[in-house]
Amino acid sequence: MFDRSTPKGRVLAAALDCAANRSWAQVSLADIAEEAKVPLSDMRDLFLSKSAIIAELVRAVDREVLNRIDKAADQEKRDLLFDVLMTRFDVLAPHKTALKSMAQAGSADLALAAPLLASQHWMLQAAGIDTSGPGGAARVAGLAGLYASVFRTWLEDDDPGQARTMAALDRRLRRGERTLRQLEGVASAVKQFAAAAPAFLRRLGEAARADRRNREPESEPRPSAEEPKR
Repeated sequence: MFDRSTPKGRVLAAALDCAANRSWAQVSLADIAEEAKVPLSDMRDLFLSKSAIIAELVRAVDREVLNRIDKAADQEKRDLLFDVLMTRFDVLAPHKTALKSMAQAGSADLALAAPLLASQHWMLQAAGIDTSGPGGAARVAGLAGLYASVFRTWLEDDDPGQARTMAALDRRLRRGERTLRQLEGVASAVKQFAAAAPAFLRRLGEAARADRRNREPESEPRPSAEEPKR
């Protein structure tokens, strides 16, 4: 997954090695540079923070997963997404100790929000699921929450067959699918109402004006300015 012949690849591998051997919270950029045998000046040009390293690790995992996915033409999208995410856990498996150290350090911050959401965008794309527009954004956000939940289960799942992880993922995907259908139903209804609203409001206004005219009393004839002469 990492090209150790390049400084960047060596840094990524070194970061995982450091996290696997001690608490990620205690690992510094200087420690990682020393482990990678990369000058600190080069390290500064490659990564400005440990969060930047994690973001690049996420992207490296994305690339590996996308390279491994083999779509079946007749496969349901939910089943394909299940396969995509289980492939991701397979890619992560050799680094579980390091990832557990990173998770325990509470390493997630706002700087990681964009790469983590982008990662879920690509997992959905790999499953042939649309990520465009408001509906797509809802799918990406929903999958991010789902993945975070199952990831915590995976960290504690010591079964080589990953039975707990697969059960949790299947359960969450089914629940998420139902929720998304409900949300899309609401969004469709709102969209239809928004399209029909101008004409509906115009007709409502016309009806109100007609009703006011019908309710107005007929005006009495005005007396003439001069009384008729007798």
